[in-house]
Amino acid sequence: METVTGYVEHVVYRNDENGYTVFNLESDDGEVTCVGSFHYITEGELLELEGEYVNHSVYGTQLKVLSHKVKEPEDLVSIERYLGSGAVKGIGAALAGRIVRRFKEDTFRIMEEEPERLAEIKGISKRKAQEIAVQVEEKRDMRKAMLFLQKYGISTALGVKIYEYYGSKLYEVLQENPYQLADNISGVGFKTADEIASRIGIHADSDFRIRSGLVYVLQQAAGEGHIYLPQEVLASRAEQLLGVQLPEIEKYIMDLCIDRRTVRKEENGEIRIYPSHYYYLELNTARMLHDLDIDCEMPEEMMEQRLRKVEEREQLKLDAMQHRAVVESIRHGLLVLTGGPGTGKTTTINTMIRFFESEGMSILLAAPTGRAAKRMTEATGYKSQTIHRLLEVSGSPEEEGSVSGFQRNRDHPLETDILIIDEMSMVDLSLMHALLSAVMPGTRLILVGDVNQLPSVGPGSVLKDIILSECFPVVTLTRIFRQAGESDIVVNAHKINAGEPVVLDNQSRDFFFLRRQEADVIIGVVITLIQKKLPRYVDAPPSEIQVMTPTRKGLLGVERLNTVLQRYLNPPEPGKEEKEINGRIFRKGDKVMQIKNNYQLAWEVRTKYGVAVDQGMGVFNGDMGCITEVNLYDETLEVEYDEHRKVTYPFESTEELELAYAITVHKSQGSEYPAVILPLLSGPRLLYNRNLLYTAVTRAKKCLTIVGSESVFQEMIRNKSEQNRYTSLAERIQEF
Repeated sequence: METVTGYVEHVVYRNDENGYTVFNLESDDGEVTCVGSFHYITEGELLELEGEYVNHSVYGTQLKVLSHKVKEPEDLVSIERYLGSGAVKGIGAALAGRIVRRFKEDTFRIMEEEPERLAEIKGISKRKAQEIAVQVEEKRDMRKAMLFLQKYGISTALGVKIYEYYGSKLYEVLQENPYQLADNISGVGFKTADEIASRIGIHADSDFRIRSGLVYVLQQAAGEGHIYLPQEVLASRAEQLLGVQLPEIEKYIMDLCIDRRTVRKEENGEIRIYPSHYYYLELNTARMLHDLDIDCEMPEEMMEQRLRKVEEREQLKLDAMQHRAVVESIRHGLLVLTGGPGTGKTTTINTMIRFFESEGMSILLAAPTGRAAKRMTEATGYKSQTIHRLLEVSGSPEEEGSVSGFQRNRDHPLETDILIIDEMSMVDLSLMHALLSAVMPGTRLILVGDVNQLPSVGPGSVLKDIILSECFPVVTLTRIFRQAGESDIVVNAHKINAGEPVVLDNQSRDFFFLRRQEADVIIGVVITLIQKKLPRYVDAPPSEIQVMTPTRKGLLGVERLNTVLQRYLNPPEPGKEEKEINGRIFRKGDKVMQIKNNYQLAWEVRTKYGVAVDQGMGVFNGDMGCITEVNLYDETLEVEYDEHRKVTYPFESTEELELAYAITVHKSQGSEYPAVILPLLSGPRLLYNRNLLYTAVTRAKKCLTIVGSESVFQEMIRNKSEQNRYTSLAERIQEF
């Protein structure tokens, strides 16, 4: 461990989010480049640093700082240098010299205790003296706060956020109710607040702790897709989390209801506890759906005559259910169209589009993901876009009051006669609420999806609940059309959904099963398929062949598969830049996925000469792209997503990215790939079910190859135990 003392000469780079800083330090031994996390440093400060020297491949020798102290300058030259460095805004080198010559060693005491005396110096007015005093005081308060927070194990980056939010009140907050941090500071969850509370000495059965624990359990449940929890489930989970018995849980729930943080509702013989936000989202979603369900009158004969003309002109032939779906879309303001692969949803949508077009109506198409929107455009020949782009995302809609982040809302609605949304099984409650908020009554809304797919990643079960309510027109297409019936992917998907046995004789042209029993052997087969067999077979590059797996952990989980596949599919080479960040290697050419919605990320589309021709905001959970540049000097990655959108990530923001050579089946929703490989060995029964297998199979367009255990495959078909979500949109719809 090295100890170095010196002045901050120049701050090269600083990340205000986490405090990561690169700066040059002027010490007795010359200039040293230093890197580390600092709550607050400015040029001219005197620091005592402890750390170790490391050799950076690009920047040479650096001091990696592990701890530091800010020292008050001791001699007059040091004081003058500190003040003249710009550390105190408004004081330059000349003014610093005049101040120090006047007050000598007493300079800092005067600035803190008698700041009005600074006005004795030529060039400093009384107002300026006051401004200087405020700055000196603020910095002193911040440093004092940081030292206080460090006693409780709070990191520098988190300390900055806490100080910026509470200021001098933070001492009071931490002593009285540190659980407030979980409510107010992003990046602080219940567990962090609980750890701080235990160090401060807050009792395990404190009311603050129990209420905060209940809120945390409800937040975790939302992460699993639930809108509410039955009271006994909430109590059981909270007792497990908190390690205390809760015989009087009603008291704490009532306190949360009084604070408007939860809603308690007795329905169907059970007591349900909702986070208020989700209760009102469901309630308002139900109301807005009813507002759109308006009957649209058109004489029967006229409608049939016009529909026949469209079918003849476009050479479309509809069966009875498809015809009924088009008729219902003409008659009603709201329609749900559902059905599995190959049942003619696209033909039905195309007929609707051509009919409404012939009536002179305006039409908008959208889907939850970029890939799904692209498929919709290819299938209809009509421009489709993501729901986020349709609603003109501008902030962060996931914060309380979910429509605040979209420019399209009830005050600035979408201007269209017809709105068709595809892949509705992926749409969660928050996105549905935001969408409906931007749709005016009188607009026809057509919701298209496959109700047997996995539910949305976010909370809610929107498509299923709308159908369950039995309050709106629903048309289910079941007939597999001849052309689709030639595909074993389509035929077997329907068999899986119906719980029927699937023949695995490898006589198919697009559905293969390779029996293997060991994880490493399976991975070897997967690599051979991607590198040698499938690209020629499906006429697609290896990057478009997608490996999917049910789990994140385990021998065939996403995490292990990605590490191995990266090594074989994008190995290190001289001149190919890479960067290890928090134990993960990101390399130029890597296939990656964004794993959380980020509404603030800017993207742009550039010409080959680097000129931006389109730009916008927002990259979303499940978006997949390729690393096109690793810039070690700027410490950034560049990722190119669909439609040539390029996004720059600072190295410290890469926790939002993960390798995507293999992805979970859940993350594949709304996407379609030329070839899909599904490695299968045994796993948790709740996850290895029919619903998941059906979703995986329907993601493949030209070829599906399952590698693994036949008994696991057959057991998944038999296993109907998909995880039920606690949602109540169907009941809210029925109430209206």
